[in-house]
Amino acid sequence: MEPRGVHRPTLAARRGISGCLLLLLAIGWLALAPRVPAGEALPSPLIEASAAAALAGSGELIVVDVRTPGEWARTGVPSGASEISLFPSPGVTNGKFIDQVLAAVGGDKSTPIATICASGGRSSIARDMLQKNGFTAVYDISEGMLGSKNGPGWLRRGLPVEACRTC
Repeated sequence: MEPRGVHRPTLAARRGISGCLLLLLAIGWLALAPRVPAGEALPSPLIEASAAAALAGSGELIVVDVRTPGEWARTGVPSGASEISLFPSPGVTNGKFIDQVLAAVGGDKSTPIATICASGGRSSIARDMLQKNGFTAVYDISEGMLGSKNGPGWLRRGLPVEACRTC
């Protein structure tokens, strides 16, 4: 027996309350979700090395290799890639990185870019930096040159490389 004045909601009432909460959460999420034109999917921030190589080969994408000059000299760089180091030496950020990438795309921040490093860490940082600075089509070759959990890497896939032009 319930004490007087205590009201316990019925199962139906409890379901109604939780349903209202779910509806409010869904409405809030929709209000904050990015706007995408009908029929279009959100672009993935990641791109496989083989897809990036094909798009770069057809001129639809610019690959930016953000590794160090020493790494470029050891392994070469993806064919046609822009050599723009994010961290030219340990712990030192390239203060001209954004300007150098902007020059590589001819000043057009809507040019599709894919960043690559050894295994996906620095390329992800570079991608985020570029997006925060107004670049609108930036992808991360997260498997990198050497491979990672995201794939075997540019070199193991046998994708085209060339000698470092700036080393």
